[in-house]
Amino acid sequence: MPWRFALLIDPAASDDPREDYSRTFSAVAPAGPVLPVGELSTQRGDGIFESIGVIDAHPQEVEAHLERLVRSAQICDLPAPNLAQWRQAIAAAAGHCGTGEAVIKLILSRGVERGPAPTAWVTAADAADFRGPRAEGVRVVTLDRGHDSGAPARAPWLLLGAKTLSYAVNMAAIREAKRRGADDAVFVTTDGLVLEAPTASVIIRTGDEYATPTPAGGILQGTTQASVFSWLDAQGIRTAYRDVSTDELRTADAAWLVSSVRLAAPVSEVDGIPITVDGDVTARLNGYLLSPRD
Repeated sequence: MPWRFALLIDPAASDDPREDYSRTFSAVAPAGPVLPVGELSTQRGDGIFESIGVIDAHPQEVEAHLERLVRSAQICDLPAPNLAQWRQAIAAAAGHCGTGEAVIKLILSRGVERGPAPTAWVTAADAADFRGPRAEGVRVVTLDRGHDSGAPARAPWLLLGAKTLSYAVNMAAIREAKRRGADDAVFVTTDGLVLEAPTASVIIRTGDEYATPTPAGGILQGTTQASVFSWLDAQGIRTAYRDVSTDELRTADAAWLVSSVRLAAPVSEVDGIPITVDGDVTARLNGYLLSPRD
């Protein structure tokens, strides 16, 4: 992933009235040493982030990502982000993306241990090549997330609905999926409900309905999934937020993993059970997702 740009941010208060935040930005060498040793994002994964897909220098669905950044900050007891400041930082990063697909990452950390303020930065990099998974599909295995569907309400301190930097479990799940001969994983609850993939939302089609698990506390609310549902709704196609059982995933007429950078990857197999890859719908989904969207 060739890095194109990195920008350190001096986080402004959410009610800061300034219109121009350029003096709060500091461009740095993407490959150079920047963060101090005591930075809690690296020591404990204590922070939040967003990954914004970029098409031909156009950052996709910025407001949806910023809204989720605010929700994650609230869940994690981090200072509320100044959205005007972050918008300007995103625009600065997008100017370095050029043509093709790229990704802008927003990171807000609790800062240096015992330090006075949070740390924030934005990066821009070339996106990975996902043309293969989009065309051929991905094989997934279901993995027990280790809690039942009531855990988010009982234990909000687990931060299950926040997009945090603590991604060790997510990466371990993908490694386990590969050990089992699959490409990716889908987390499920101990009582048999589908949650999400480690880095994507799950959409299934059963009959004429497209469904995704209800974005309650245990599921990160997917920006790309919401955009796909808006697109489907505009065409009069039925969508639903509801409980999706593991058995329903395995017997779906079609299924997709969707995310901001991979876009829509059809699921070709669940736990060794083949699922039909709907190439026509997938092509239309990705045609939409590759078009500029605000």
